[in-house]
Amino acid sequence: MVPQANVTSIDPIWTTAIVTRNHAYIVYDTLFGLDADLQPQPQMAAGYRVEQDGRKVTITLREGLRFHDGTPVLARDCVASIRRWAARNGFGQTLMAATDEIVHDGDANIVFRLKAPFPLLPNALASVSQPAFIMPERIAQTDPFKQITDATGSGPFRWKADEFNSGSLMVYERHAGYAPAPGAPSLTAGGKVAHFDRVEWQIIADGATAAAALQNGEIDWYEQPPPELQQLLARNRNIVVEGLDRFTNPAILRMNHLQPPFDDVEVRRAVLPAIVQSDFMAAVAGDDPANYDDRCGIFTPGTPMATDAGMEVLTAPRSIEKARAALKAAGYNGAKVRLIGPTDILAPSAITQVAADLLPRIGFNMDLALSDWGTVIQRRVSREPVDKGGWSVLLTTFSSFDNADPAALQPLRANGAGAWFGWPSIPKLEELRAAWFAAPDVLVRKALCAEMQRVALDQVAYVPVGSYRSMTSFRRNLTGRVLGFPILWNIRKT
Repeated sequence: MVPQANVTSIDPIWTTAIVTRNHAYIVYDTLFGLDADLQPQPQMAAGYRVEQDGRKVTITLREGLRFHDGTPVLARDCVASIRRWAARNGFGQTLMAATDEIVHDGDANIVFRLKAPFPLLPNALASVSQPAFIMPERIAQTDPFKQITDATGSGPFRWKADEFNSGSLMVYERHAGYAPAPGAPSLTAGGKVAHFDRVEWQIIADGATAAAALQNGEIDWYEQPPPELQQLLARNRNIVVEGLDRFTNPAILRMNHLQPPFDDVEVRRAVLPAIVQSDFMAAVAGDDPANYDDRCGIFTPGTPMATDAGMEVLTAPRSIEKARAALKAAGYNGAKVRLIGPTDILAPSAITQVAADLLPRIGFNMDLALSDWGTVIQRRVSREPVDKGGWSVLLTTFSSFDNADPAALQPLRANGAGAWFGWPSIPKLEELRAAWFAAPDVLVRKALCAEMQRVALDQVAYVPVGSYRSMTSFRRNLTGRVLGFPILWNIRKT
């Protein structure tokens, strides 16, 4: 298989890079999975019980779970893994804020003692965007702000570190000791049955080379072919080209709120009148409007929390002149703006090029810094000013379920230093998010999401630049693919 990008970090807690998340789902498992209806289901858990008026939750592990090194999965491994995950994940941080204590009771029980009932606890542990992957305690005790180097998990495949060649090859072998959960596979829930003894990720950055390898049968799956190659591949009767997911993938433009000029909300707002979502999306998905949504707000279009609230700042008539005037009125003094972006991953690369054309036309003194995706991942953690190696703007994309609600939506966090890269500080947004978790029903949650979108767009936490249907291509003799992302369980050759 050719994945969407090179894997430069194997630590799914240290980074939110989608390719690392995809790698992690191959080698790790989770206590709960999310089904295709975005509902949590027990996965490594046999079940759970709620006591003491909702303030005590006990999760019991299924029997027979083993790590790749042959050791049993114990409750203390899960406790350490949850703590490490919660230090970096927004949903986890909220869960821990509501938790007095998380402990193991014997080898099979994980116990949450809560300050107040937290009915979304299974949802938190089933989150797909940055999951609470279960690792051995010895690895999970690693500082969450330092990368792990050992990818021992308990998932359906184990990573072959001895065959790893960055920029060239990732190898996985079937974990013979894996015990699948009961039930049919559905997104990250249900039985994860591995039908291959060995899976190779071939890192091929050139699209034409990857497409030729697929046509020649040298590879079986090309995760993310660009639009011009999709048409070529679709003409081959031995190849399937179809949507990777049933929803679209949101794309965003993120500004660095810590450093000038985007520490000024008026400068951030000046960008909005010039945003034409269809321009960004056509660069990713081609000219067919059926392959993208150009009225995308904060939440993934078509999911329960999606709303039109506040969208007039993105749907009113577009005007470069209005943006230029707003930037001048904001007092922008020509300070250098550094746009960082990748050259070797389809969607972020394409939308970065659109922004590279747009920002100078608005009036920004732009410095374009392109690199491979791995370097972007490393660079975006910097909080330094531009003249000390920092950045001003980046563009990236998310899976549909990442942006389906406030719990998983990393860039919506607005708690300053604890927020996702860009580090906005918007207290009102944090208040609304906290209220969402405490809401009594879905109608109240929807109303709160509408207000969150108004605040996020007004304060420009980030700029939605559309959402697109991610297309994938594979040999027709691959069957049983689970929709959502490049899932390697259940799939087999006929």
